Amino acid sequence: MTEIMNIGGIPFFSSIMTNGTSLRGHFQMPYAKLVELIGEPNAMSDGYKTDVEWAFERDGVVATIYNWKNGPNYTGRGTIEDIDEWNVGGHSSDAMDVVSALLMQR
Repeated sequence: MTEIMNIGGIPFFSSIMTNGTSLRGHFQMPYAKLVELIGEPNAMSDGYKTDVEWAFERDGVVATIYNWKNGPNYTGRGTIEDIDEWNVGGHSSDAMDVVSALLMQR
């Protein structure tokens, strides 16, 4: 795993296995602001229902941030920069805590 940032002494990692994650919550934020806070997407989209994805792990909790059926891959309209509705995925509801910590500490 590669540490991508350290927030309040808590490391966040990329290059993690996201297989088996599922929807755990939602939030709204412009794409540009999200990139400003957590950097460029670090995970592959499916090229159809999603356009961008970030994946993180903290203390064994996997969390993903991704768009779902609201970007140009699926709708054929707009750009990635137009996306402002995001899904949070994970193996458990703790994924929302990971994402909240990540966004609130920046």
